[in-house]
Amino acid sequence: MGNLANALQQLREERKQAQSQVEKLDTAISAIEWLNGSGTSRQVNQPTGTVAVPKRFISRASRLKMARAQKARWARAKKESQPVLVSVTKTTNPAPAKHTMSAAARRKIAAFQRARWAKLKAGKKAA
Repeated sequence: MGNLANALQQLREERKQAQSQVEKLDTAISAIEWLNGSGTSRQVNQPTGTVAVPKRFISRASRLKMARAQKARWARAKKESQPVLVSVTKTTNPAPAKHTMSAAARRKIAAFQRARWAKLKAGKKAA
């Protein structure tokens, strides 16, 4: 029995070593494929903590064009958001006067509101 347990433990250790070796080889292959630009990277049992390989390859020229386009968009947005400097001339017209309500108008509104509330209270008493 002791020999079988030792053999089993040894086989498990060898399997762990083989799995780690396969994972290292897969990582190296996918990195070389990515650098080569073939884009046919496979992700077989990707261990946790490793960097995922990008799904597509973008050429250097394309990345440069995308960067230039983005810089142009930002420049255009920045230009549109800047305030336009207009020469400010001093106006001789004063600001328009505020409209104040006359006392008679205030009395009319107050009387109307009192009548409205009286009507609502009478409606509640009837119901």
